[in-house]
Amino acid sequence: MKHFILTLSIFIVSLLSAFSQSVPKSANDISPLLIGEYVPEVTLRDVDSNPVDLKKLIKKKPTVLIFYRGGWCPYCNRQLSGLGEISDYLVSIGYQIVAISPDTPDHLSLTYDKHMMNYMLLSDSDMKASKKFGLAFELDDKMFKKFSNMGMDIVTTTGEKHNMLPVPAVFFVKTNGEISFEYINPNFKKRISSSLLVTAAETMGSE
Repeated sequence: MKHFILTLSIFIVSLLSAFSQSVPKSANDISPLLIGEYVPEVTLRDVDSNPVDLKKLIKKKPTVLIFYRGGWCPYCNRQLSGLGEISDYLVSIGYQIVAISPDTPDHLSLTYDKHMMNYMLLSDSDMKASKKFGLAFELDDKMFKKFSNMGMDIVTTTGEKHNMLPVPAVFFVKTNGEISFEYINPNFKKRISSSLLVTAAETMGSE
């Protein structure tokens, strides 16, 4: 009887774990981390494929954390360019800037060279970070085919076959990992403006 109860308990825990990690089929159905919650344990890769512990990185300085869809996305490129224009100021008032996408390190390098980045890009090609932040959603077959027809080869840029993308997001994170500000919009065409980002940074303070 005890063995049966233990087996049943393990099954329930496994079932709940699997359910909690399920990925929605629509950007409108995500359940992102909220203000006051904490950055999860996750390891990403930099442009040289070196592992980066996100929580350890955040402990160094208050962080402006950006999630974007990839270097193939024109709206993301526009956002990254705008971020580059204000990055020196954000750094001067105490922040570091980290941008995360599903792109492989090699594809990150292409984006880095294109925009002459002065901030850090990290690869989340397996989408583990996006899932833990509650930003991941799965493209349906129709949308995936549409992307492919438009020349957006997500399988190549991610090196994976998960067909997932993150909803674009901006988080301000304290050195203890607490989220103090966020902007998340399922409409990938809508991004927070550089001026509003600066205002939020000044209002929140760097700690």
